[in-house]
Amino acid sequence: MNPISPLEQALHAARALVLADLVAGQVAEADVVSLVEDSVTQRRWWVEQWPDGASFVAGLVAQDVQDALLDRHGRWPLCPVCGSGDPHALDVEPELGPDPHWVCHKAGVKVASIGSLGTAMGGTTPS
Repeated sequence: MNPISPLEQALHAARALVLADLVAGQVAEADVVSLVEDSVTQRRWWVEQWPDGASFVAGLVAQDVQDALLDRHGRWPLCPVCGSGDPHALDVEPELGPDPHWVCHKAGVKVASIGSLGTAMGGTTPS
């Protein structure tokens, strides 16, 4: 049996982290999961061209899914921090870097790491 390459590990981890956030936001329907798969497929080529970018893949997949959802379902993920005013989406920071996280620019706070949105939204994460 062949070990899983670091590239595939990064892609599988990115998929799992973004799916966890979609589940936390209760938007993990089949068509949305397909958006994750489409992004992972596209990012596979990208990281094959630039292997040093493997640690950036989770943030990129999160941004890809966020952009695709905007067209189909509206803003995601909605900010759980700001209780008043117009609902707004969180942003991924850094846009291209390791350790991506969701931030609210309106409140100026880091809300959660990619994959940990359920904790920030008052849900629980499996232990």
